[in-house]
Amino acid sequence: MPLRRGGERLSAADASNVVMDSRDQVNVFLMAGLLGVGGFVSPDGALEVDQVRRSIADRLAAGVGSGLARFSERVQGEGRALSWERCEPDLTWHVRVSGPVDGLPGLAALCGALMTTPLPVDRPLWELLIVPGAAVGRPGIILRVHHAVADGVAGVRLVQRLFGSADDLPEEKPATPRTEAARPRWTTTLAGSVSRLTALFRTTVPPTVLLGPIGPQRGVAFAEVDLGTLAAGARTVGASVNDALLAAVAVATEAALMADGQPVPKVLPASVPVALPDRGRSGNAVGVMMVALPTGEADPMVRLTRIAQITRTAKAEARTQGTYELTRTRWGTQLFAWLARRQRFIALFVTNVRGPEAPLMIAGAPLERAWPVAPIQGNVRLGVAAFSYNGRLGCAVHVDAAALNADLLGQALGDELARIAAP
Repeated sequence: MPLRRGGERLSAADASNVVMDSRDQVNVFLMAGLLGVGGFVSPDGALEVDQVRRSIADRLAAGVGSGLARFSERVQGEGRALSWERCEPDLTWHVRVSGPVDGLPGLAALCGALMTTPLPVDRPLWELLIVPGAAVGRPGIILRVHHAVADGVAGVRLVQRLFGSADDLPEEKPATPRTEAARPRWTTTLAGSVSRLTALFRTTVPPTVLLGPIGPQRGVAFAEVDLGTLAAGARTVGASVNDALLAAVAVATEAALMADGQPVPKVLPASVPVALPDRGRSGNAVGVMMVALPTGEADPMVRLTRIAQITRTAKAEARTQGTYELTRTRWGTQLFAWLARRQRFIALFVTNVRGPEAPLMIAGAPLERAWPVAPIQGNVRLGVAAFSYNGRLGCAVHVDAAALNADLLGQALGDELARIAAP
């Protein structure tokens, strides 16, 4: 694969995601989906994968203008000198058929296995798997992209550019440098840095199976709910869809702990990423919102109201503080990763990304359902990711399978989302 030397240097946020990657905690964004019949998927279930490769090759051929430039680049260099280098992708490897699975549970299990499978560093950091057996006569798909290429928001844009119609593609905006007026005062930045660093040493989570070394066996389970009815249910108490997701995660976590005879903390501090407007050409631009999810509350609307009150303030603070200061340098990122494996400040991860409203097509086959899977990192054994698409909110639970039951969590999560959405 020929290289063009002297490529664009990785942003601090993108580089930190390379540094934080490890064999036991692979730093990838993953989208699983279920396809319908059409295009490369014939009515008898046969798959013409070369059609998918040709479709993606056409998208990638547009280069930078397509918004998919990172799909034809790999990371080169060592130390602080990491850069994006042009690299012709081998689509026979990047787009391929996996072994068959047994329905949606099999698709979820494959997602779990891929969360501990590193992407090859000598190739562009992505792959698209066509997965036979995900449904009767219909395949699933798994798109896996390294976090250095994209966070959740940027990942959705990549999905749209790969599989959306020309009329529905998001506009490719030129990068605009921040003005000096937009930069926070150094005193504000220093104060925020000290506050967030010392927070990592605080013990706010009592001993719990939710925290500890993350093992190699992962569990993944899917849940989903009608997006319109969920939004309507949340609005009855002035809450958002994201608030409803957080409330349902609290209930599901409590149910899983109780079913296993584990103690339930009075609150579950959740780390929730918040998209930042100042992205430039970086694939990553998120702040972190901390939300103390209450447990022991029988009334779902009381819980939802309390969470909505917390997030109104926490979201604004997260956007003001921006990315973690420690992750803006290589040594800081390494220190942050070391601390993250020992912290007792965060109990779980929850992320929710607004997906495309228009239906997506993969070489003529409709993407009918979609679920995102986010990494679990540090010593946090539970993560929940959500993605709105085609009128549904698709959610995926990702856990250390030796510590938590993904299927139980997924069932409880879906049940509580339906409870909030009930008229």
